[in-house]
Amino acid sequence: MKLRTWIIILIVLVIDAGILWWWQGYRLARSQDAVIRAAAEHYDLDPALVKAVVWRESRFDADARGTSGELGLMQIRAAAAGEWAEAAGISDFHHAHLLNATSNTLCGAWYLRTLLDRYPHTDDPVAYALADYNAGRSRVRKWNTGTAETNSAAFIENIDFPMTREYVEAVKKKYEAYRGKLE
Repeated sequence: MKLRTWIIILIVLVIDAGILWWWQGYRLARSQDAVIRAAAEHYDLDPALVKAVVWRESRFDADARGTSGELGLMQIRAAAAGEWAEAAGISDFHHAHLLNATSNTLCGAWYLRTLLDRYPHTDDPVAYALADYNAGRSRVRKWNTGTAETNSAAFIENIDFPMTREYVEAVKKKYEAYRGKLE
């Protein structure tokens, strides 16, 4: 075969691989929508926010495991899982149950709702809740001073952990992208 034929074959293969990669990502991103909607509805949350957290935490992999023991779609730690199980009246609960997508998103949505409810006096409780979800309440208290107590833009500027600041900004951006697409 001529070189030109090989080049055309290679170009077609690259395009096909790109389409396949895009299609798999598209399907994966929608694979958990029903579970996300159900958990969001149960805890009165916007499903787009829950989906944005799932996207950032696990990229929709229900079997995801974090380096500090976090499990599942929303990367839940044992302590938060125990609080949810107690609040939900679930007996004989084990952290490994969070590898189930339904349990994981219910727990994560409950936790997210709990965090959002901590910051009702702010102009955007989502920013504070996401920072709390990622870095913990003690750090949020440190960053939540002066005008940052109520102003989310000032709060985000006060976040001195670059990874947490990027986390908050990325999840908020993805949240906006998902809004209205999960109803």
